[in-house]
Amino acid sequence: MAFLEINNVSKKFGATEAVSGFNLQVEKGELVSFLGPSGCGKTTTLRMVAGFEIPSEGRIVMGGKDITDMPANQRDVGMVFQSYALFPNMTVAGNIGFGLKVMKKPSAEIEQRIREMLDLINMPDYAHRYPYQLSGGQQQRVALARALALRPDVLLLDEPLSALDAKIRVSLRAEIRAIQRKLGITAIYVTHDQEEALSLSDRVVVMNAGKMEQVGTPFQIYNFPETNFVANFVGTLNTAPAEVIDPARGLISMDGVQFISADDLTSRQKGDKVRMSVRPERFSFADDQKKDNLLDCIIENITFLGSVVRIQVKIGNTVFNMDTFNNPFLELPKIGDKRQITCSKEAVLVIGH
Repeated sequence: MAFLEINNVSKKFGATEAVSGFNLQVEKGELVSFLGPSGCGKTTTLRMVAGFEIPSEGRIVMGGKDITDMPANQRDVGMVFQSYALFPNMTVAGNIGFGLKVMKKPSAEIEQRIREMLDLINMPDYAHRYPYQLSGGQQQRVALARALALRPDVLLLDEPLSALDAKIRVSLRAEIRAIQRKLGITAIYVTHDQEEALSLSDRVVVMNAGKMEQVGTPFQIYNFPETNFVANFVGTLNTAPAEVIDPARGLISMDGVQFISADDLTSRQKGDKVRMSVRPERFSFADDQKKDNLLDCIIENITFLGSVVRIQVKIGNTVFNMDTFNNPFLELPKIGDKRQITCSKEAVLVIGH
């Protein structure tokens, strides 16, 4: 039995169904991210686990105990909010120890826990500062420490880094992951940032319009999307309409250009309309290495993106992106050049029409 079970949970607000048929089992010590666009139901699902919303249907079980209708203050969960939600009139130590005081823990225990939390978030000398004296990243560390001070069974994080600038987000998400692993705490992390979800998580739940699109490891989600939505939402993707030519051989046609795919097409018929997808980094110039698909193209545009150079190539009538790593000795083609590019059959995904 999983440590946290969300069984067929739905949530309606009037006639609007915000979450529909959500099923997930989370193992103890696992970090699972809910990833999706605004309004997809990820925060509503998190709030149902926290006890701030009650499901319209379904059950939530934690540690073998049904907590579906249990008040939020009786659930053994810690919550970290996007807005930090620190008490401005309390010091860092006061904020961290607030929940422990509400629980009427002994003073000595509270002081010891505060010291432990300050060490954990690498802020041992900040106990007597107030929130306004801290940076955004420091405030979020304090919010995390306040949630962890209660030693919850499950830690819930609702877009905790979205208010911070890019460099701080990257460093702080690494800290959050390190702390989560060190404590072995079960965590659910809500985000709309795909890079954040892929870098942090043991598993990712991709959500859209209140429903789960796909659940898997970051590797599975990125490399083997199961729906058009996942394929287009996670990472940069080339996608185009195509037609099945020979199901047995995995042969499809796009704009009259033939591709071979490793996907199983035996359930499809010749002439079926599908969508084919290839990640930009799966293309390379044919003079580097010839793979299953050898394609004539015209160079349309070249864009420098720091460590990556994005080359737009026209295959048939469709413009695709091809990404290659930048280096000082990289020889780039010129716009308008005719070249051949290549990709493996495993790189060509056939997702459906």
